[in-house]
Amino acid sequence: MIEEIKQGISLALQELAEQSQLQAGDLLVIGCSTSEILGKKIGTASSMDIAEGLVAEILAFCRPRAVEPAFQCCEHLNRALVVERAAARAYDLDQVTVLPAPGAGGAVAAQAMEQLNDPLVVEHLACRGKAGIDIGNTLIGMHLRPVAVPVRIKIQCIGKAAVVCARTRPKLIGGNRAIYS
Repeated sequence: MIEEIKQGISLALQELAEQSQLQAGDLLVIGCSTSEILGKKIGTASSMDIAEGLVAEILAFCRPRAVEPAFQCCEHLNRALVVERAAARAYDLDQVTVLPAPGAGGAVAAQAMEQLNDPLVVEHLACRGKAGIDIGNTLIGMHLRPVAVPVRIKIQCIGKAAVVCARTRPKLIGGNRAIYS
């Protein structure tokens, strides 16, 4: 099952990256419920094994592209995010003191703390996420830039969890006399 999950996230990330034109330095928000992947209610059946495989696959995707992953914690940690210290500095993000764990932060956030090079937890991204993937209805929208656009991908589920992706675009301003490219 874990290999199937890793393959699903890999394909989903590739499609999302193509449609959102992710570039080096962009923040990619990842929200994931391993409970939902297992077909259980969010927050009730965390799986560190699934989280370990997912985070490894996400990092294998992000690192060669220099995309900055931001792993969302669960509601018990107010949906704070695990990021690399360098990303937190580059984006001037506010660090908080907490250690995500299954049941209080989530298995994926806990695994991100293990697998990132120099991880820390930040309170929020100040609406700077360029794109995001939400596995299991974890509600990542608060971390994306103001104009989020749904991205339709072929992968609709990972395990038993629904997958929803979004990209962002700049705001259109200026009214009916404005010219847009």
